[in-house]
Amino acid sequence: MSRLLFYLGLICLVGSGGPSAAIAQDTPAAAVAPVPPGLSAGKKVFLSNGGGDSGLFPHPFSGNQQRGYDSFYAAMTRWGRYELVNDPAEADLVFELHLIAPSGPANADKSKGASDPLPMFRLVIFDRKTHYALWALTTAIERAALQKTHDRNFDDAVNTLIANLKVLVTQKAGQMP
Repeated sequence: MSRLLFYLGLICLVGSGGPSAAIAQDTPAAAVAPVPPGLSAGKKVFLSNGGGDSGLFPHPFSGNQQRGYDSFYAAMTRWGRYELVNDPAEADLVFELHLIAPSGPANADKSKGASDPLPMFRLVIFDRKTHYALWALTTAIERAALQKTHDRNFDDAVNTLIANLKVLVTQKAGQMP
């Protein structure tokens, strides 16, 4: 009798779509977290150099610890969307850029779900008045075998970060990024 009840319960569970279907029915399909309006309303930005982790310069990347900050600053200037200011007190938003060299498994077995983490840029956007983080964007820097490819991938990651930022700030408040 207990086997019969077990199989009947299993058939009912599978027939209903399983537990995930029950959870999905409770979540409205249109539930999208809003983009803070300050991201698109801001006019002046202070760009903060959050630093770069050690071990990335001069290898695998050319230059020094300030390369990411300099590249991002130049890309922001070319974009022209925000006025870049030298004093955070004059800014509406603070963009804090970090170059991260995460530690992790070396040559891990990827079939077990672990992999070597890639260096990445992390941009945290703060409301200057409240000091609250409004948003964060992260872009990985792909691996390469050659120095020039490492450097190109570094530059590509900066450009991807700017492209993702452009998409984010052009969203209407409440629209999915």
